[in-house]
Amino acid sequence: MKFGKDFKKQMVPEWAEAYMDYNGLKRILRELREYKRNKYSVTPSKDFERGRSPPHRTISGIELQSGSLRSNGDIEDQVIDVNTLQGDGCREVYKTKFLRQSEEGGDIEATFFRKLDQELNKVNTFYNDKVEEVKKEANNLDKQMEALVALRLKVKKLDQYGSRSKRHNNSAVHLTSNKSSADDNLENEPIGLASGLQVNEEHRREPSTGGSEVNPNHVKNSSSDGRELLKTYTQKEDPMEVLEHVRITNTLESPISTIKGVFKDTREEELSFDKEELKRVEERLRAAFIQFYHQLQLLKHYSFMNLSAFSKIMKKYEKIASRRAARSYMLIVDNSNVGSSDEVTNLLERVETTFIQKFSYSNRREGMKSLRPKAKRERHSVTFFSGFFSGCSIALLVAIVLRIEARKLLDKEEGAEYVENIFPLYSLFGYITLHMLMYAADIYFWRRYRVNYAFIFGFKKGTELGYREVFLLATGLAVLSLGGFLANLHLDLSAEKYKTVTELVPLGLLALVIAITFCPFKIIYHSSRFFFIGSLFRCTCAPLYPETFPDFFLADQLTSQVQALRSFVLYVCYYGLGESSRRQSKCRSHGLYNTLYFIIAVVPFWMRFLQCIRRFCDEKDVKYICNGLKYLSTIVAVIIRTVYEMKKGKTSWMVLALISSAVATTMNTYWDIVMDWGLLRKTSKNKYLRDRLVVPHKIVYFAAMVLNVVLRLAWMQLVLEFKLRTVNKMTITTNEHLNNVGQYRAFKSVPLPFSYYDEDADKDD
Repeated sequence: MKFGKDFKKQMVPEWAEAYMDYNGLKRILRELREYKRNKYSVTPSKDFERGRSPPHRTISGIELQSGSLRSNGDIEDQVIDVNTLQGDGCREVYKTKFLRQSEEGGDIEATFFRKLDQELNKVNTFYNDKVEEVKKEANNLDKQMEALVALRLKVKKLDQYGSRSKRHNNSAVHLTSNKSSADDNLENEPIGLASGLQVNEEHRREPSTGGSEVNPNHVKNSSSDGRELLKTYTQKEDPMEVLEHVRITNTLESPISTIKGVFKDTREEELSFDKEELKRVEERLRAAFIQFYHQLQLLKHYSFMNLSAFSKIMKKYEKIASRRAARSYMLIVDNSNVGSSDEVTNLLERVETTFIQKFSYSNRREGMKSLRPKAKRERHSVTFFSGFFSGCSIALLVAIVLRIEARKLLDKEEGAEYVENIFPLYSLFGYITLHMLMYAADIYFWRRYRVNYAFIFGFKKGTELGYREVFLLATGLAVLSLGGFLANLHLDLSAEKYKTVTELVPLGLLALVIAITFCPFKIIYHSSRFFFIGSLFRCTCAPLYPETFPDFFLADQLTSQVQALRSFVLYVCYYGLGESSRRQSKCRSHGLYNTLYFIIAVVPFWMRFLQCIRRFCDEKDVKYICNGLKYLSTIVAVIIRTVYEMKKGKTSWMVLALISSAVATTMNTYWDIVMDWGLLRKTSKNKYLRDRLVVPHKIVYFAAMVLNVVLRLAWMQLVLEFKLRTVNKMTITTNEHLNNVGQYRAFKSVPLPFSYYDEDADKDD
């Protein structure tokens, strides 16, 4: 694979614009190559790359050689002169002067070096900003680890003495200087992450555990570059004093904490010093360390890939321009922060040490397994069975069609009624299969256009399903449902004695699918199934859980599956209410069926409405109220249309259905295109679209807008025959990716367990 393609493939998608513009520089070099090719009768040979004398060139019969290669002095110094200037914020800015601009093609080469300087300054600035961010986060994690060590000591002491006294009654438990060896080891373990930064040697010492410890009161900023110093404990200080300034941060992530938060401010709680609290703190801090380590890995990879790109592009320049300038320029690149800084590497090593000691009981293998989970490997069996199930599905579908045609079922009144009444039972699996196939297509689209869907959804690394796996599940379900339908059809038409058995085939198939979904054993994509179940549970409990993207996305998808959800109501009617005849017309006579028929259609939109209310309460942004009103209007429209469906022929209900549906459709269409997709921007550089486009072909976006409107107008068919189908919202994921790109957000922010309530006072001191 060529470096350009590999470079693009290995980019962090959210940081794509912060990488060196390798292709832009290549375009300038191609222009230079074309100029030289047209100017000279012969092109530079490969002798230059082998260190031989450059070839003679002929211009109108005159033989000449490159003067830069004939000089007895330092060749590179005669080609470029790189100056280091002071930019904004005392940051270094690099500016290269091309010394051969007066020669043929010199203007193009000067343009190349100007572009090269811009890219180096851009990369260096971005890297410096990110390093400052991780340094601040490292200091925050230092404080969190200080509090964790102190909390562990406190809980251990209370457990030893059998005391459950609170922090305000500390006299019941006095920590003497004669600590046990276990406590000494726990306290003296290195906890500072900032050891990768500059440390004041005056306040450092080497403890027996191999870590470095500094009195927190001695921590100060380096006068040279403002970098914060390492903070850990000395043996003279009592770590329990830290707990006097610490509270537990409550993120309202559970129904109970949310309900409590309605009546009082529970964002911060007093420490209870029990084991359950300690366990929760360790879990949250463990997740924060893993996310921070991933952040450092991305930053290190960013540095490596850009350095490689600068080296490659300079080699291409030497080859095309026949000038030796790579060594001089790469010396500047290597001495820049992105090329010479060891802060990220040191922090990586420190995180590994701290994580292994604090969260893996000094088991390096287990610790590194958590910090560096193995990438998911593609399996050939998935491809094989996907093709196998696809072929089986097609064969079963053909067999069903031939069976119906052979018996002329649709030509007979009884046969047509039979197919009409049995088909709704199996339509549930058809809806699910179709939805999964579309989801597989979306994953393929996201991967092709480098949408970081695994990060957006929050999948654990190595457990996310690819489009092949989703396609395998979809075709597998298709085989089960089509096989069940064919068996049902065959047995019903063969003999009357099998009628009782065939009545249970759809129910058995549904039970099998549910059993596989909730199977507790680690089979059939266990982690993905439980991720789905957890997200579904949080959707049903809205607004008691904070809204996350997977929960919002799932609830939004359910709004497109109203007909599939209503199929569950048919199962309740057929098997719960004893309608063994499988006639939907008889189900209408049951009050329970009609009630469930209303409720099941409203539930998905109601969940989204509650999620919008929760989002508004958390972020205080009015746009979420507007989004909630959109779903509220849809609920009204669905209710009115359902009433009209049950009371055919009433003009008043038809008018109300038309008006409510028109309002809901207008609001939903506008929100989809303008808010969710971010299109129709008048000031955008892409007219009526947006500045950043994932798909290079603009026609795709206009087609999507038109298709959205057409599919949303499907309610008109329902006013005549209710079959509302909302457009698939997969495009929202792409828009979420673009939001991440705009904010260079390549990793999630994990809430930390402790909050220091007197931090402002400390800063003033």
